[in-house]
Amino acid sequence: MPQPSVGIGLRAPHFDDVLTTRPSVAWLEIHAENYFGGGEPLRYLEAIREHYPLSVHCVGMSLGSVDPLNRAHIEHVNTLIERLQPGLVSDHLCWGSYAGEYFNDLLPLPYNRDTLDHVVDRVAEAQDLLGRQILVENVSSYLEFNDCEMTEWEFLNELAKRAGCGLLLDINNIYVSATNHGFEANEFLRSINPEYVQEMHLAGFATNTINGREILIDHHGAPVSEPVWELYEHACAHVPDTLTVVERDTNIPELSELVAEANRAARIYARHHALVA
Repeated sequence: MPQPSVGIGLRAPHFDDVLTTRPSVAWLEIHAENYFGGGEPLRYLEAIREHYPLSVHCVGMSLGSVDPLNRAHIEHVNTLIERLQPGLVSDHLCWGSYAGEYFNDLLPLPYNRDTLDHVVDRVAEAQDLLGRQILVENVSSYLEFNDCEMTEWEFLNELAKRAGCGLLLDINNIYVSATNHGFEANEFLRSINPEYVQEMHLAGFATNTINGREILIDHHGAPVSEPVWELYEHACAHVPDTLTVVERDTNIPELSELVAEANRAARIYARHHALVA
């Protein structure tokens, strides 16, 4: 992976445009589960792989669940890794399954010692099965647990230290959670050990109103908001030599719009650090 540099999330509507226009981004990130079935998506991806480095971002390892790790799922991820040789592999600090039933969401965890011990073991097991380090991403959240014993950033630092994983900081998720729960987003950033951070995500959010209160929803369906760009500026000052990706999963725009956001991210990062073209 060209590091540090900025890329975009590769989505199916852009397959043809990426191959024909070769946009000026340094790398592309894919969602692993979209390619488990092989077929045309994988054929496109292998053609694109000839021109761009890739990272693999997963949504289904369910690292925080109490179910045993789904080894069949991880084997699918491993097959994709062996085929594509990505620079980075990542998933989320969350749970998404119980008793074999999977939910269409990335559900938050209570930040306490028991949960930390559990997730450390799970991440270590996943890394052993994959034969490589993974990155763990902070998720957005809309509720907090009464039995939390530490902050989210303390939990992430301890997880990376004990499990030997890296961290993927989603800047939009930090802003969404900070706004929803009333903590200071910059405190989150300042408190994360930059040595653990290998990637950052940028995306957009939606606003919902529940019982007269505004709640931010991480939906990856809008351009990056100005407050998130401002927070990214602080993140770039705090974290040297890392990668950034701009994501869009719903309301997917023209490829040129994503590339423009990636170029804006590159300009911001370059103000603080040298950037690889």
